Amino acid sequence: MSERTYRAAIIGTGGIAHAHAQAVQGSGGRAELVAVADVDAGRAREFAAKYGVPHAYGSAEELLAAQRPDLAHLCTPPALHTPLALACLDAGVTALVEKPPTLSLAELDTLIEAEARSTAHVATVLQHRFGAGAVRLRRLAGEGRLGRALLATCDTKWYRDEAYYAVPWRGTWESEGGGPTMGHGIHQFDLLLSVLGPWSEVTAVAARQARDVDTEDVSMALVTFESGAVATVVNSVLSPRQTSELRFDYEHATVEVEHLYGYTDDDWTITPAPGHDALSELWGQDRSSASSGHSGWLAAVLDALDQGQAPPVGTADARRTMEFIAALYASAFTGERVQAGQITADHPFALRMDGTGAPWRKNP
Repeated sequence: MSERTYRAAIIGTGGIAHAHAQAVQGSGGRAELVAVADVDAGRAREFAAKYGVPHAYGSAEELLAAQRPDLAHLCTPPALHTPLALACLDAGVTALVEKPPTLSLAELDTLIEAEARSTAHVATVLQHRFGAGAVRLRRLAGEGRLGRALLATCDTKWYRDEAYYAVPWRGTWESEGGGPTMGHGIHQFDLLLSVLGPWSEVTAVAARQARDVDTEDVSMALVTFESGAVATVVNSVLSPRQTSELRFDYEHATVEVEHLYGYTDDDWTITPAPGHDALSELWGQDRSSASSGHSGWLAAVLDALDQGQAPPVGTADARRTMEFIAALYASAFTGERVQAGQITADHPFALRMDGTGAPWRKNP
């Protein structure tokens, strides 16, 4: 294992950037925050002062040219993720991109091609994969302890009011890429996909029920996996009682987690099937007090880099999740079932998540 300290920078100093700064500062010296950048130079300076960062810039270009960090945490609105990640790759800087990584599959494929030409990497920030409960679930499932996966439910039921959407880049296909399917539920169904493996078919609906936006504000999908398991996925920004829930029904046990924006081991439960009571004790071993926040994700990133490997969740993993999103929208907007692999490079829903157009009138 390497003893090096990674020089990190944050580009975009809005709300989520604070979680990144705190994760770097809590890394035990494995990473240090050397610079920040924001188009609002004053906000960048305030952020730098808050976290004791020595350098603040008014643009990513200035930061990359002056500092050449090892890692750049991209915490900007989604429309900027692809151009900034490309700039990082050109500079030989590994880009750690907040979700969603790009606005489309086509943009993600552009990153994959650029990454192949670079010495650096691109990874998406999908931190819920790295919480102790998720790691334990994947291990027990992989060892066959839970039996065959049969059924799952995946709900992201959040509440975002009209004031939330007053921010100009929110709620449009051009700047956010989609609604709660793209920007809110992605954490939960990415975790679902990481547990259940490759999906094979999606049937979905999406609607704009209440918010004054161009995108959907709710969506629902029925998903079939290559293993034969089936799942439902719900994404909403209209739900006053907010919750994030995942339930996995295996042959030998039901495993569940309910939380809001991050979980600990206390949020998980296991209910063994008759005759499999030993699973409760097995699940209770090696409990952790850590949350599924950015610290665990960053530790996994640094572990991979120390071993000379690409950081998780890389472009190939991110593409499977983004293809799922594109398939959900394609099914919802065309009324057809969509198979894995069906959305090829020239498919309308590869180029934009709204494909041939949402089935409701675009807001003026």
